Amino acid sequence: MNRRTFLGLAPLVALPLIAFPFAGAEAQLASSPPTTPQDQADIARVEAYLNSIHTMQARFLQVDANGNTIGGNVWMQRPGRMRFEYDPPDRMLLVAGHGLLVYYDPAVRQTSNLFLSSTPLGLLLQDNLKLAGSVTVTGIARATGQIQITIVRTRNPSDGAITLIFATDPLTLRSWIIRDAQGRQTQISLYDVKFGGTFPQSMFTFVGPQFEH
Repeated sequence: MNRRTFLGLAPLVALPLIAFPFAGAEAQLASSPPTTPQDQADIARVEAYLNSIHTMQARFLQVDANGNTIGGNVWMQRPGRMRFEYDPPDRMLLVAGHGLLVYYDPAVRQTSNLFLSSTPLGLLLQDNLKLAGSVTVTGIARATGQIQITIVRTRNPSDGAITLIFATDPLTLRSWIIRDAQGRQTQISLYDVKFGGTFPQSMFTFVGPQFEH
C-alpha cells in the first residue's frame, strides 16, 4: 500500500476508500439524483439523524482500491472533530480539529495537513448540516434495509464526494465511501459503535511526537 496516498487528503495524502466484499462492508449502489417526494423525505430524515449525533466512538475497517484492509479506532465529535488511530504495526494517526485535517505517518515521521473545509470528510463533520444550498445531494440509492446518499459541496464539487451508507430500521450510520479530488475511493465501515459520551478535547489536537536524537 502506498502510504503517501493512503488517506485521501489530496494533494499530499489521499483517503482512497472503495467498497470491496468483506464482513461488514456494504457495496456502493448505483444512484441517481433525487427527484421524487420519497427522495426528499429520505434526505430530510438523514439530515435530522446526522444532526442528532454529537459524539460517537467505534472500531473501523478501512479498505483501499487494491483490497488492502486496515483497522483501528475512531472517535467523532460534531461539529468539526474526529480522530482515527490505526492498529499496530501501522500506528498511523488522522486528527480533525481546529479547522484542519492532520495526518501523521510514524514510519516516515511525516505530518501532512489541509483545511477540513476542502475535504469530503468535512461534510460529515459540518455543524448543523443541511443537505441543500451549500451542500448538494448528487445521488440517492436504496436496497433492502439500506439507503445511500452521496453529497458534495455545491460550489466545489471537484473537491470530492462522500457517500453515506445507512441501515434503515432503525436509521443508523454504517459506513461511508470517500471519492477524493483525484477520483480515488476508500470505504470506512463501522462496528462496535457507541453514541454519546464525552471525550477529552486534547484528542482532537495533533501534538507532534518528540524524537530522540
